[in-house]
Amino acid sequence: MSHPQSILVLGAGELGMAVLRNLARLAAVKTGVSVAALLRPSALDSNDPAKQKDVAELRALAIELVPGDLNALSDASLADLFRRFDTVISCTGFVGGKGVQLKLARAALEAGIKRYFPWQFGVDYDVIGRGSAQDLFDEQLDVRDLLRAQQNTEWVIVSTGMFTSFLFEPSFGVVDFERNTVHALGSWDNAVTVTTADDIGMLTAEIVFTEPRIADEIVYVAGDTVTYGQLADGIDAMRGVKSRRVAWSVPQLMSELATQPGDSLCKYRVVFAEGAGVSWHKARTFNAQKQLAVCSMEQWMRDNLRFDASVSPQ
Repeated sequence: MSHPQSILVLGAGELGMAVLRNLARLAAVKTGVSVAALLRPSALDSNDPAKQKDVAELRALAIELVPGDLNALSDASLADLFRRFDTVISCTGFVGGKGVQLKLARAALEAGIKRYFPWQFGVDYDVIGRGSAQDLFDEQLDVRDLLRAQQNTEWVIVSTGMFTSFLFEPSFGVVDFERNTVHALGSWDNAVTVTTADDIGMLTAEIVFTEPRIADEIVYVAGDTVTYGQLADGIDAMRGVKSRRVAWSVPQLMSELATQPGDSLCKYRVVFAEGAGVSWHKARTFNAQKQLAVCSMEQWMRDNLRFDASVSPQ
């Protein structure tokens, strides 16, 4: 059954674009569904070829472009902007800094929209709890408390684990191809759930339109769940070279964070090394239950990594 609805997506970065593409794809075969994207005025008027390409793509998908700066707008102004939409999906990330996620949630509730998807596309904050090394996570719990304390606006949280690409981000330090080294965060048996941005976009759109309607629920998705040992094994098999393996213990990572207390990557390493709330079995996920094909870690490596055959063990 298809319900008429208007959907607003906040942000059009890597995840926002993936969500928008998939919403537009599904909306095209449904009756009375419209999709809009909130973009900063500077992005709409940008001379950057990449931004121009995204804006052109959104227009070609018949997505309404709504100008607005989330940081500059007050709660009341955001609520006025949200009010004409049935569903708001936040794809803003943490770039706005502290306070933005709570501001968006308050505005969504003040607007009285039917359903809100907050920016929680990541780990299981309930399991991690308050006071973790990554202080931004406490605000995510504040958002959950706010949403759970009311009944007027339905909410849906999509827990995705880490973006697959981030696991291989050189600055994160888990995979260091230059030094032929794989680091385990905590231990080799620690697991991490990863999902690509494209799959998160596809699955979020499916969740939006799923019947019976999903409401007031945390939905778990996963492209893959692997231990750091399995990660190293997969890299070795693909490269045909044995990687050097170094485990970073929680005390070691805590010590590094103490010397660089403002370093966001150090904070993330500690949280993932502690191992709580950062992984779940694929069998319990929305995509497994709906039998939706997703990209595994091995498939992502085949599609995105190019290895130098001359690399030798160190």
